[in-house]
Amino acid sequence: MASRAAKERCDAGYGVGTTGQAVYLDFKSNLINKYGRAEANKQGIENPDIDTLIRLGKEVVKEEYGNLFDMYEKITGENPYEVPMRIYPAVHYTMGGLWVDYELMTTVKGLYALGEANFSDHGANRLGASALMQGLADGYFVIPYTIGNYLSDEIATKPIPTDHPAFLEAEKHASERISKLMNIRGNQTVESFHKRLGKIMWDKCGMARSEDGLKEAIRDIQGLQNEFWSDVRIPGVVNGMNPELDKAGRVADFLELGELMCRDALDRAESCGGHFREECQTEEGEALRKDDEYAYVAAWEHQSTGGWALHKEVLQFEIAKPSQRSYK
Repeated sequence: MASRAAKERCDAGYGVGTTGQAVYLDFKSNLINKYGRAEANKQGIENPDIDTLIRLGKEVVKEEYGNLFDMYEKITGENPYEVPMRIYPAVHYTMGGLWVDYELMTTVKGLYALGEANFSDHGANRLGASALMQGLADGYFVIPYTIGNYLSDEIATKPIPTDHPAFLEAEKHASERISKLMNIRGNQTVESFHKRLGKIMWDKCGMARSEDGLKEAIRDIQGLQNEFWSDVRIPGVVNGMNPELDKAGRVADFLELGELMCRDALDRAESCGGHFREECQTEEGEALRKDDEYAYVAAWEHQSTGGWALHKEVLQFEIAKPSQRSYK
């Protein structure tokens, strides 16, 4: 709720700093309410004034968060003990991932997914240090002992021939796509399209979404995609080191994925987890879930005609039951 409020104020033109993309985090009231009085009582100070409370609270905060405050001052040149911190919500990861078994193999034999690429904790692995820890756990302690089970059966496999029709078809498709990208020879950089797509997603499919906003996002992304395939410019050559060509292929994929994410968000008319629909909230601003309607995994299939088909994998909860979240 605080993050949504911070973004709303900045979008409304009340942001601070040179970019306007920040709000102040004033620790004064927090120090007084959470730390100052407690420390004053502990030290037997009766009726402490505000300055005393702030001084006592500062020492507690310095002990717990001193490293964070030091980093902030080093980056911004401002002392957060004296000048309110400037904060702004950051983009989080897309939650979800590929299904994996106990050995981290996906439903495709021989294809393993490690770290944030697998479903694991259903989003918990996308939050801060938890994301790093899952990557370390999978990489250090799981995959070294599990992938060998698969490779032991493949050790006698001879080199895979590259003249299979499926391989030739995939190679032809990739070559044609690269050639198409290089021959556009437009006027706009790959980076400019990447940033514009990110702005659309952040504003209309970010921490808060609405039906109207998502419909606008789909139209905007479709327009941006048409513009990309007609006016992007990729310098360099194909047969050489060309990071811009590599990024162009990724951004082309991002455009498709971004539109699909907006379609999925539009289809799911509820608020749950990291998905907050403005039309679906309680009177107190909390997320309003609809577990009777949306307790399923949404798997979207791209159709040869260019559209999308939704496949629903119903979720069955036997032990841990879905419940409405409350921060009270």
